[in-house]
This record gives sequence, structure tokens and C-alpha cells, in this order.
Amino acid sequence: MAKDNLCAIVTGSASGLGAATAEILARSGARLVINYSSSQKEAEATADACRKAGAAEVLVAQGDVSKDEDCRKIVAAASGWGRLDILVNNAGTTKHVAHADLDGLSAEDFQRVYGVNTIGPFQMVRAARSLLEVGAKASGRPSAVVNVSSVAGISGVGSSIAYAASKGALNAMTLSLSRALAPLIRVNTVCPGYIDTPWFTKGRGEAGAKQVRDSVVAKVPLKVASSAEDIAQLVCFLAMPASSNMTGEVVRMDAGMHLIT
Repeated sequence: MAKDNLCAIVTGSASGLGAATAEILARSGARLVINYSSSQKEAEATADACRKAGAAEVLVAQGDVSKDEDCRKIVAAASGWGRLDILVNNAGTTKHVAHADLDGLSAEDFQRVYGVNTIGPFQMVRAARSLLEVGAKASGRPSAVVNVSSVAGISGVGSSIAYAASKGALNAMTLSLSRALAPLIRVNTVCPGYIDTPWFTKGRGEAGAKQVRDSVVAKVPLKVASSAEDIAQLVCFLAMPASSNMTGEVVRMDAGMHLIT
């Protein structure tokens, strides 16, 4: 294996931000595991796009990160490389419920959202730890874990209280893991604001998604709706050697939404 071929896993990378992240890593010649839970056709399309973009090797692994056995299966797909340099915990889920509607969320809803958004990243890190440590020793620099969170986890907004709470927990876990895994593994988190992807369309329909987008663009200081590629650039910066001295950071990218009082 060429020394410069970074080995990476991106969870939830069939489409959206995960796919955009994988394609950027592919341009650097990385070896990639594309993960999906149920969207096999989209995952295969992303894998083909990554191969065309210059990835050294692309594997596709099905798995639901809320299940520990699936996390171990996803990591096992990369075991033939003998190392990992990058783990991007991008897989996420939600249930769209107005925050005032406390009866709209059941305990099962919370458990499902936490299972994917919070427990999933923990299980992925645990499963990948030994390969990430090998990668750090081989390269002479820390391997990288990048968690994809949300501004919802900072300000308590977003698609539901369960979602905001799960992302707040992920932010706190980032700090704990960055201490526990240093110096061989560094852990950082990206907190996007609104991202213009099918995420809102699936949850709220075409009209609802357009309403959210228009409202965000009207309010934020930069007057833009971030694309998946915009956020993926930051994710990849935190994953790549250029940010080797960063760990324990929770980085917000929201077009200035947090400046609104």
C-alpha cells in the first residue's frame, strides 16, 4: 500500500453530506468504505463516483450503526488494509416533531434517534480503535475521527427535541473521546446549520422543505443555504493531515445563524 493512500470509513455515505465527503476524500486517492443502512442503489452510485474521482479502492458495506454487530462488520470491511486513518461518523436520523408537541415523541423515538446519532458513533469508534491506532503509528501522526453533529446540539433547535438532545450528547462525547484516545487518535466534530439536501424534503415534503430553505436564507447573515459540498470541505479538513494538531473541537458552520439574536 502506498503511504499516501489514506484509509477511511464514512458512515451514512450513500447520499448527501456523507457522499460529498467520500468524493472529496476520493480525489486525494484514499481507500474508502462507503456505508449505507438501506439505500444500496445510492451507495453503489456513490462508490462508482468515488472510483471515477480517483479513489485507490472503494468497498461498500451495509450496516445500521445503532447495532454494535453492524459497526464491527463495517470496520471489518476495512481490515484487509491493516489500518485506518480516518473515521467519519456521518450516519444520522431524526423524527420531525414540533418542540412544543411533547406527546409527539415516544421513548422508542428517543431510543432510535440516540441509537443512530449518539450510540452509533461511540460503537464505530470502539470497533475502529485498533485500526486507527495502527494507522497513527504507521503514518507518524494521529488518525482522525470526525463526528457530524448539528447546531441543534448547541442551541436546542432542529427537527425535534430528541434530535437536538442526541447531537448535544454527541458534542459532549467528542470531548470525552478526544481525551481518552489521545495521542494516537484525535476527535473533532462539525456542527452544520441548515444543509440544502433531500433531508428536509423527506421529513417535511417539497413545500415544507422550500419554506425552511427560504426562511434560512432570509435570516442568516451570509444569505446562503449551505450545500453538502460546503460542509464536506470542513469535514475533510478535520479528517486530513492539515489539521493534525486539532482535537476536541466542536466547529460550527451555519452561515452565521448563531449571530441572530
